[in-house]
Amino acid sequence: MFDVVYLCFAAVAWALAGYKFRAWLRDRGNADLGLTCLMTAGVATVFLFSAPSLYRAFDRLTGVANLAMVFLYSSVVVFAAGALVLLLRWTGGEDPAGRRRARSRTRTVLGLVMVAWAVAVTGFAVGRPDTVEHPRDFSTAYTEAPGVMVFLMLYLAIFGASLAGLGTLCPRYAAKVGPSWLARGLRVLAAGCWLGLLYCACKLIGFALSWAGSPAPWLSNGVAPLSASVAAILVLAGFALPAAGPRASAWRRLRRLSPLWREVTAQAPEVTMEGTRAGRWPFADLEWRANRQMAEIRDVQRGIRRHVEADVVDFASERARSVGIDGSQLAAVAEAVALRRGLDNRRAGRCPEPYAESAVVTTDMAPAAEYEHLALVADVYRSSLAETVLAELRQRSTVEERGA
Repeated sequence: MFDVVYLCFAAVAWALAGYKFRAWLRDRGNADLGLTCLMTAGVATVFLFSAPSLYRAFDRLTGVANLAMVFLYSSVVVFAAGALVLLLRWTGGEDPAGRRRARSRTRTVLGLVMVAWAVAVTGFAVGRPDTVEHPRDFSTAYTEAPGVMVFLMLYLAIFGASLAGLGTLCPRYAAKVGPSWLARGLRVLAAGCWLGLLYCACKLIGFALSWAGSPAPWLSNGVAPLSASVAAILVLAGFALPAAGPRASAWRRLRRLSPLWREVTAQAPEVTMEGTRAGRWPFADLEWRANRQMAEIRDVQRGIRRHVEADVVDFASERARSVGIDGSQLAAVAEAVALRRGLDNRRAGRCPEPYAESAVVTTDMAPAAEYEHLALVADVYRSSLAETVLAELRQRSTVEERGA
């Protein structure tokens, strides 16, 4: 079971690392993106070597017992080093002097991490008392081996320091960037860092209890790995949210807008763009497709303005209020009725006088709010209320034509 779980997480993590690497190739000047790519690869490698069967297979291949643990913890140190560099970059300042200080401190910190980790690996090399594999109880199996303890303590020091710094700084940056998927990702990343500190605390307490003659393997080999695994998942989610969140939102908008877009463009095909940027992959160019659909719906609304009676929006709004609808729902109903009335009149060749100045009820909206408004229009486009109001408008037109 552990093999399946860890290998599945590793596959997801490597897919995310590959996606970020591809994004970095398109924007190589973005050092923060490059660092997050490296950190994601570190987490992916941790999951990979956490699978017991792969752990043992690697050791059999190399002929060195528990060497996989060195690679596993080295991957954690890569993540930690990336986090420390991010901290220095984020706190160094935007001016040239601040960037120079950040570069100088980065070189110093990376040098210290490399020296400390070289000492740790040396401790591992000279401190292993046996050749027994310990993929799940490594830290408790060697509590009496000084060299391995040096290895583990330096590892926890590097990892804990990076988690504490990153966990403190991420919420501050989330507050600065305001409500966004980036802010959500930073907060989730911070949660993963703090949970990772619980892992470090469990390991340290486990060491202390073992030295005191009261070993607690449930803490070191149970609670600690579980908290580390959940922390790693939160870290990956924090890295993924800034990219995945907007795409998920675009997909939801597309699902809601598409029925309205298909219906109105079928009656006004001249507004549709030639060709498409979207590939065969259904999740390709989601933002572009959502923008395109909204723009083409707006083009149809502008094109049918002269086919909409001047009082249609007010008429529909009054009917909506009479049945207890107000706010954004009322605006959506009025706009849906105006759009359908304009298309009906255009199909019938009717150009009323006076006609509406606009078939759009709300203007000057932020993009997200405009998307939500048009999605509401799509929701009520074929509603019973819209049908009722349109029936009244058709009846009124019939009476007016007979009177004329």
